[in-house]
Amino acid sequence: MLLGCGGGSDSTTTEGMRLPVYNQAYQENFKADSIEEILKNAKGAYVLVDPFSDNVVEYLAQIKAKGNQLGGYISAGTGEAWRSDFDELEPYLSEKVWDEWEGEYYVSQTTTGVVEVMKRRIDKMARWGIDWVEFDNMDWFNDENREKYQLELDETQAKAYINTLCAYTHKKGMKCMAKNTVEGFDDFDGVLYESTSENKNWWEREGTRDFLKAGKLVIINHYNESDCDGVYRDYQSYYDTNALSFICEDKQLKKYRHYN
Repeated sequence: MLLGCGGGSDSTTTEGMRLPVYNQAYQENFKADSIEEILKNAKGAYVLVDPFSDNVVEYLAQIKAKGNQLGGYISAGTGEAWRSDFDELEPYLSEKVWDEWEGEYYVSQTTTGVVEVMKRRIDKMARWGIDWVEFDNMDWFNDENREKYQLELDETQAKAYINTLCAYTHKKGMKCMAKNTVEGFDDFDGVLYESTSENKNWWEREGTRDFLKAGKLVIINHYNESDCDGVYRDYQSYYDTNALSFICEDKQLKKYRHYN
């Protein structure tokens, strides 16, 4: 059983929604799901895509036609130098590049025009028929990052910024998918957590249980694993539920395995 840091199994049965998961947006150790594979195999699934990357938008209608729910990737906590609107975001970003990802810079100011830039992205996703906006890097505002990258914002401002974007997403008729944290984000409709063999169940788990009990979509995207079946069973056991949605990067197959 996966215990993580400082926690044991929860005996309260939880309820929630469970979907197969396909992921074109996150590529970690091996290749992400291709559009071709998604069109062939994804049915009734949560399908995460990066709609701002090349050769994706034209396939969204075909993906939805098979009963899939489309998640659209957006990095809310960073500006990515390869995006077409980077010049608009740059005045609100840290001067120092994020040392884990070349070409990415943390959002430093959230009481400025950065909200309007992000809203324009959300507007596009609404026009394209996206069902969920998945907010990546929404936990960037910790004390270490604020000091290291000289970020001007504080935690209150950062959370207000993310919640403002979620409220706007709801206004546009879409749902909000949190990424790796739900603390202070009660209005989000689901959450996707990333885990690895070396770092399982690392997040604040009470919020995860609350989301499950509320019937919200909880996804675990697990990387670089030799025993995907075992990890899935462990997560189900830990949360005492079959409602978790699970996708696993298989070390032998060198690609994602899809469950549910």
